[in-house]
Amino acid sequence: MADSTAFGIEPLSKLLRQQAIPASIGILVMSINGIVDTIFVGRYVGALGIGAVTVVMPISFLISSIGMAIGVGGASIISRSLGEKNMSRATNTFGNQIVLTLFLASLFVVLGMYFQESILRLFGGRGDIYEPASQYFQIVLYGVPLLAWIMMSNNVIRAIGYPKMAMLTLLVPAFVNLILDPIFIIYYGWGIKGAAWATTLSFVASACYTTWFFFVKQKELKLSKDCFRPNITLIKEMTALGSVTLARQGTISVLSIVINGGLFTYGGEMALSTYGIINRVMMFANFPVLGITQGFVPIVGYNFGAKLLDRVKAMVTLSIKSATVIAFVIFSLIMIFTEQLVSVFTTDLELIALSVPALRFVFLATPLIALNLLGSAYFQAIGKARPALLLTLTKQGFFLIPLVAIFPFFFGLNGIWWAFPIADTGAALITLWFLKQELSNLNQPS
Repeated sequence: MADSTAFGIEPLSKLLRQQAIPASIGILVMSINGIVDTIFVGRYVGALGIGAVTVVMPISFLISSIGMAIGVGGASIISRSLGEKNMSRATNTFGNQIVLTLFLASLFVVLGMYFQESILRLFGGRGDIYEPASQYFQIVLYGVPLLAWIMMSNNVIRAIGYPKMAMLTLLVPAFVNLILDPIFIIYYGWGIKGAAWATTLSFVASACYTTWFFFVKQKELKLSKDCFRPNITLIKEMTALGSVTLARQGTISVLSIVINGGLFTYGGEMALSTYGIINRVMMFANFPVLGITQGFVPIVGYNFGAKLLDRVKAMVTLSIKSATVIAFVIFSLIMIFTEQLVSVFTTDLELIALSVPALRFVFLATPLIALNLLGSAYFQAIGKARPALLLTLTKQGFFLIPLVAIFPFFFGLNGIWWAFPIADTGAALITLWFLKQELSNLNQPS
């Protein structure tokens, strides 16, 4: 599909497949890339290498989430503008996205370089983990503005009806990284620095691809010099909607600080490496639900803009049912094959013994994650920033961070793992209430 008008015409199940499958494949390959990256680091650098990546990853994604936030906020405006047949608004939004993404991401990279030591220690880079974390961070930071550009581009490409092209923005860096990891880490023996260079060069490759797509391949968003002129009205709406995504990533980063600090205090470097493994499995396991969420957004946004409200309600119901069934299957597989999953990452018996029960606890409420993800995404898609922000903050901000901070005082290291299913359950219940209220008021105009 390469025409956004299909969002208002084609059967919803077909549209969801067309959007969600490429998005899921892209996330899957990116997740496999992260897993393989961790395997190489774990087996050829060691447990401290996994800990170093665990420290740096939330920092780099926090900076790059500026691009993701601008991408999501702008894509919501673009989808609704296309539904309203307002091409000028759509192209002006995209031009402003480009300027904001590159400027802000570059600014935060400079700040990251200047405050490197303080930032690394804040995110858990202490003890023996600090040195490899510092080496990894210094190199990966060069590619973060490009990652921000990629994250922004991915959302826009899906919004204008090119889901397969959006998938490639994630496939390109994954494949490049998979090729370079064994060359840099094993053949050249660069260790943690090799992993960092492989990651950075993979961002370069994907940024080149997305730039080619926008300025050569696609024809829907025809950019002119005027598109790059700041439009305060668009920027305000874009940042209001994008702040939901930025708040989510910011909250995740705060969560990383709290978790990494608690893990280091109650379990040392090994506990931090355990969470590194859990984090990678989490990224991999949730890929179908995240794919459905990403595919769902432009469809809902277009139909809401076109006033096809019955299609909006039907899309919400279809997406939640589909994602929940898939999440339950994922939950079952993780509970059955926990030890095998952990053993993929490491041969360290102590690390395996710590990781198996922890992984099971963290994934206990997996079937409920679909509701929370789709609920927040729905409000972003229709341009309602406040409820989207509230639902985004619910799991990590209102439940997980306080529980992770409090539980270890009573239950030790296990308290951190137990906090995850409780947070998933609480967030799902709150999201369900909000969605019921919203959908009951969503009626076709007379």
